[in-house]
Amino acid sequence: MRGSPACIGFSTPRLNLRNHIKLLYTGSSSIESRLRDVGFIVSDKEPLLVIGVTGMPGAGKDTVREIVREYGFPIVIMGDEVRAEAARRNIEPTPENLGKLMLQIRAEEGPEAIAKRCISKIRALDARIVIVDGLRSPHEVREFKRVFPRFKIMAIHASPETRFKRLLKRGRSDDPKDWETFCARDQRELSVGIGEVIAMADYMIVNEGMLEQLKEEIKRIIRKVIEDEQASGQDRS
Repeated sequence: MRGSPACIGFSTPRLNLRNHIKLLYTGSSSIESRLRDVGFIVSDKEPLLVIGVTGMPGAGKDTVREIVREYGFPIVIMGDEVRAEAARRNIEPTPENLGKLMLQIRAEEGPEAIAKRCISKIRALDARIVIVDGLRSPHEVREFKRVFPRFKIMAIHASPETRFKRLLKRGRSDDPKDWETFCARDQRELSVGIGEVIAMADYMIVNEGMLEQLKEEIKRIIRKVIEDEQASGQDRS
């Protein structure tokens, strides 16, 4: 229902969670300050935690990026790989062209091709937590999990009508300008398996409410992911 609060698909957080989880990042005091605002700091002894974000176009992934940047977490955007390839091939970055190129790259290099391109970038980052935006297929999920065992999926969901209105308002060069183009783009996304990835999500946000409510839920879910990982790490030790 429009105007209702964003909902989240996980149980109520435990009351006895640690207040602090230590994150080794760059030693920057400003980053450490933002992390304290989140409520924790993550141990440098922990293996890299990668959080993959998925959702149909217009679901709210841009807001996720905005929030995680506030806390200094680096972000690798999978769609940027397709846009960069389009620039290399002198292809105009229209929704139709980028969609076709995405399918072409997967046909030429394998269904996990975009994930493989992103993995080297993730490894080069000086961080213990990295956000990957734009998961689209189970093949990508398997590739990320093969390389990064601590890989979690966060899904953002919104209705087609809501997403279409948001994309029209956003007006990015590769955003659809009419309903037919929007539906065609959705079908391309679904054809590579994004629906399956959303169904595999460890954490789910339904984004049909107000922006500030969504921001608070995203902050909460990031805390939840790290707290759950810290708890599972203690169980393994």
